[in-house]
Amino acid sequence: MTSLTGCNVLVIGATGGLGAQFAAQLSGAGASVISATSEDVNLESSASIQGFCNSLLVSGAAIDGIVLAAGLVAFGSIAETPAAVTERLTRVNFLGQAELVSALLPALTKSQLSPFVVSISGVIAESPMAGLAAYSASKTAMHGYATAAARELRRAGVRWIDARPSHTETGLAGRAIFGQAPAFGVGLQPAAVVQRIIAAIENDEKDLPSSAFTS
Repeated sequence: MTSLTGCNVLVIGATGGLGAQFAAQLSGAGASVISATSEDVNLESSASIQGFCNSLLVSGAAIDGIVLAAGLVAFGSIAETPAAVTERLTRVNFLGQAELVSALLPALTKSQLSPFVVSISGVIAESPMAGLAAYSASKTAMHGYATAAARELRRAGVRWIDARPSHTETGLAGRAIFGQAPAFGVGLQPAAVVQRIIAAIENDEKDLPSSAFTS
């Protein structure tokens, strides 16, 4: 079992539909939350990511966990979706998050607790969808990276949990950077999804496939 009491957890996207739940529930579990919004770190900019991470490292702040709860979505066929949209999705949903974790590894590996990273690639990483090719690509890239990184970081005592819940009612679909959302139907509640992920952290689980959110 991993206790979150006394852990310092960085939440990226801390004011979003999932991020706000993470901040609240982690605090309720006894963790100290370092909240980061898009104003604090712009995942589309390497300079912003490096500046943010360097500031944390120089401050000597302990980081025992990182939750990657930021992201963008877009809808449209491959014929409709501009390359710039695909590039932006890839940057925010994968490359920027990977860069941030890599930059903060020195702090994570120094943790005296049970350090962890949580990414949320979603069910679309397991079942890419027509009409969401660009979004699917960004999320499957994150899932593949997380899977390989988890194996590498195990030697350093850092656990990387990739969560793949199905459509969740975060409001993100209504803020798409391109296209219009299809009719997904009623999704999972953010509070329940976050509760399940926090339980996985506490119970030392190593992966959260979509089936972990159906019971």
